[in-house]
Amino acid sequence: MAQGKKQASGKSTGRRRSAARLAAVQALYEMDVSGATPDPVLRAFIQERWQAGADDENGEPAPLAEPDGELLTDLVRGVTARAAELDEMIDPAMVEGRKVSTLQAVMRAVLRAGTYELLARPDVPARVVITEYMEVAKAFFTGPEPTLVNGVLDRLAKVLRTPELSNGAKDG
Repeated sequence: MAQGKKQASGKSTGRRRSAARLAAVQALYEMDVSGATPDPVLRAFIQERWQAGADDENGEPAPLAEPDGELLTDLVRGVTARAAELDEMIDPAMVEGRKVSTLQAVMRAVLRAGTYELLARPDVPARVVITEYMEVAKAFFTGPEPTLVNGVLDRLAKVLRTPELSNGAKDG
């Protein structure tokens, strides 16, 4: 019985972390296009926007996992504080001399958040970070963008998480 409860709790934590990543990308996008600062945007996301939810295929409000507030706050504040440093890491990982500054604002937010998490959150396995941000990209794009996210974050993970990836660490 306790095993089932632990597994359900793990799934809930995973859903909340996934929701936090999605909300962080949306908040970072909003800040990028509007020039807003983190605190009011975070407050609005946590208190208003996320709870409003989206509609499912029947037009009914779809249940959304509540974002992990700690992760959401860390991602938004961390990316904001370190954006220039993150861009300097992302640019060499891009193909064909592209620069993160020339990408659409949503793609910039996805790559910056993923890079920040690889850099600052060693508690999250690199493969989990890459997979999660590919899924976030799929929420916004139907073209090759998730593949770009995979490639860039994979190249960065090999640099930022060399010991983890070279030791054959398990995804978890």
